[in-house]
Amino acid sequence: MGPRNLRLDLEYDGTRYHGWQRQKNALTLQGTIESALARLTGEQVHLIGSGRTDAGVHAKGQVANFHTLSSLPLRAFVQGLNSLLPPDIAVLSAAEVPPEFHARKSARAKTYEYQILQRPVRSPLNLRYVWQVAGPLAVPALEEAARLLVGEHDFAAFQASGSGLRTTRRRVLAAGWRREGELLIFRITATGFLRGMVRSLVGTLVQIGGGKRPVAHLAELLTRPERRLVGPTAPPQGLFLVEVSY
Repeated sequence: MGPRNLRLDLEYDGTRYHGWQRQKNALTLQGTIESALARLTGEQVHLIGSGRTDAGVHAKGQVANFHTLSSLPLRAFVQGLNSLLPPDIAVLSAAEVPPEFHARKSARAKTYEYQILQRPVRSPLNLRYVWQVAGPLAVPALEEAARLLVGEHDFAAFQASGSGLRTTRRRVLAAGWRREGELLIFRITATGFLRGMVRSLVGTLVQIGGGKRPVAHLAELLTRPERRLVGPTAPPQGLFLVEVSY
C-alpha cells in the first residue's frame, strides 16, 4: 500500500510569520506546520499549500496537502496537530484525498477578502487585521471599479516584482465590496492570482474611492499595464485568503 495523500484545511493569523513559504532563517507557516507534522508522524513531510501568502497575510481557508506513510486516524491530524501547533495556527479539518490531488495545481479558484477600517481613530483590537483609511471613500466609485475587474485581463501592472510567470493574464470570476459596520470589505474570486495582485489592486481602488483617480484609470491599467501608474500597495494585515475551490 502506497503513501496516503492527506488534505488539511487551515486557519491562521499571519502577523508574526514571514509568509507561507519555508525559509532557512525565518519563521514561516509552512515550516512551522511541517515541524509539527514531523513530530506527529515521525517523518519528514513536505507540505504543499494552495498558495504562498505573503508576510503578515492571514487565512480563513488555506488548503494544503502532504503524503505520509503514517496510519494515524484523521482525527489525530486535527487534534494532534492542534496540540503541537502555536495558537495562531489551527487545523480545521483533515481528509484523505486521491493520490493526484495537489493543493495548488488542483485548485479551480481562490477567494480573497481585504478589510478596510473607516474611522479617524485607530482600533487597537483590529490593527492586526485591517488597513485603516481615515478619509472618506465613495462606495459607488469603488463598486464601479470592481465591476471592471470581472473577466480575463492582463494584470501585469498589479504584479509584485520578482515573479517569473509565463503569462500575467488572469480570469476574475467576481469582485465587489460590502460594508460591515465600520469595515469596508473587498472580495475577489479568480482562477488564479499574481504575486501581490490583490494588495496592489486595493491600493489603486482606494485611490479611486478617495477621488485621487477616476474609475477610467483602472480600465486603462487593464488594457495598457504600467506598474508606475498603480497606487501604493495596500498593507498585508488587511488581507485574508478566504476559500479555495476544487
